[in-house]
Amino acid sequence: MLRKDRTVFAIGEECLGKIRGHDIKLYLDVERPYPPMFRRPPYPASLETRKEIQKHINELLDMDVIRKIAHNEMVEITTPVLITWNYGKFRLCGDFRALNYYTKAKRYPIPRILSHGGM
Repeated sequence: MLRKDRTVFAIGEECLGKIRGHDIKLYLDVERPYPPMFRRPPYPASLETRKEIQKHINELLDMDVIRKIAHNEMVEITTPVLITWNYGKFRLCGDFRALNYYTKAKRYPIPRILSHGGM
């Protein structure tokens, strides 16, 4: 199985596994123009931090994890945050707290056995 589906699994740190044909879409219950809380200014960052953020974003673009959007698309739902680990390593994260306020949870109640003809 590992040899047959080797493109699904990540081999090293530079590689990401990809599952093709299964797109995930997130639908928000808001209409444009987005509420002002969506459009947040970026967090203050030093020149070194901004360079590291841009480096991580370029790596994600090269790996097809993210894509550039047109300048007329107003999709500013996250602010990139750089987390510094030990030994000088960095990790890029997104701050999605503003998104949580506008996302409505889907409620799927557990069906009752009697409603499906059970006894």
